[in-house]
Amino acid sequence: MRLADFILRNLEPILEQWEAFAASLLPAARNMDSRALRDDAQQILEAVAKDLSTPQTREEQREKSLGHAPKLIDAPETAAQTHALLRARGGFNIIQLAAEYRALRASVLRLWIDEGQPDATHLDDITRFNEAIDQALAESIGFFSQQVEQARNLLLGMLGHDMRSPLHTIQMTASYLAALNAGEEVSDAAGRLIRSGARMQTLLDDLCDFNRTKLGLGINIVRRDVDLTEVFADVVDQLRAAHPRHQIDLDIKGNLQGFWDGQRLQQLLGNLVLNAIKHGAPDAPVRVVMTATDAEVRFEVRNSGPAIDPQTLERIFDPLQRGPGRADKDTGQVGLGLGLYIASEIAKAHGGAIEARSDHTETAFAVRLPRGLPHRPAPPMKKTSRRRPGR
Repeated sequence: MRLADFILRNLEPILEQWEAFAASLLPAARNMDSRALRDDAQQILEAVAKDLSTPQTREEQREKSLGHAPKLIDAPETAAQTHALLRARGGFNIIQLAAEYRALRASVLRLWIDEGQPDATHLDDITRFNEAIDQALAESIGFFSQQVEQARNLLLGMLGHDMRSPLHTIQMTASYLAALNAGEEVSDAAGRLIRSGARMQTLLDDLCDFNRTKLGLGINIVRRDVDLTEVFADVVDQLRAAHPRHQIDLDIKGNLQGFWDGQRLQQLLGNLVLNAIKHGAPDAPVRVVMTATDAEVRFEVRNSGPAIDPQTLERIFDPLQRGPGRADKDTGQVGLGLGLYIASEIAKAHGGAIEARSDHTETAFAVRLPRGLPHRPAPPMKKTSRRRPGR
């Protein structure tokens, strides 16, 4: 008997073995009934049988082995993808998901062989069956991973958002304590709370921005007519006050008027300068050099210090990439590895770009920002009078 026919005629015995194995995957399966344990198993088996019964050329076989199986026309998801979604929501992990397919492969082949020794001319069915199971497994794992990542990003986004309120209360209370002038000890403690709160605020802002990009929402910007001379001078003054032991130079040339989100660009510059302070030579200044053309503004953040190796430099704007030895020299703390990624996303949101270069003389991050144009509403249409016929 051909394997496809065997599967369709013996669905129930196969599903019983599937269910028995799924029930052993604890703790996720502990409270699941028979229907939940099986979920889309029957549809997966029917899809496998259909695949086995469909003629396949060598080229089609090769494409399938590369993960280029034909897409369904009338269904948004395959049965394997739906199964992955249900297993993800049911608390299964990816190892348990893969184990289900491994057990299914073994039970189907064992039952088929026990039914009767397959004819030598049918041995190609085993190859086709393995290909079909591998395809279903790949679809399940891919979809499962996407669901888990999306759920994780949503959770982190909600966590970051919900932590803003208690953090704001802590910051307000610390500011109130600092204003009381209740003695040196209280003032010092309030100062530590304020500095720690500001650091937490930065981390939460980066986390929320990161989750917006991972969820496909991008960095939110609100463009206004701003002068980057004032915007950047303000953020540099704040950084000088926060890091009095470091020299930060600001060199501005040209007209820096444009249509941008000033707060976001302050965040971009702040991330680049903080990165230079953390990883540059402590006795050398951090230099911010700004120039302008008619079409765009360019600025570079430069620092001296050890060169960044080419491998790290190539992925330096990737999220959650800190590279070796990326702890803050002043505090010893390690950040989330999101600062440069957020800076890059802010530049992209403005239609610009950012790039990095590094050698034994200096490391520089160069940003290019088109000036942008304010949105001007279309002029109102002129009203025209129409004469009625016969008048």
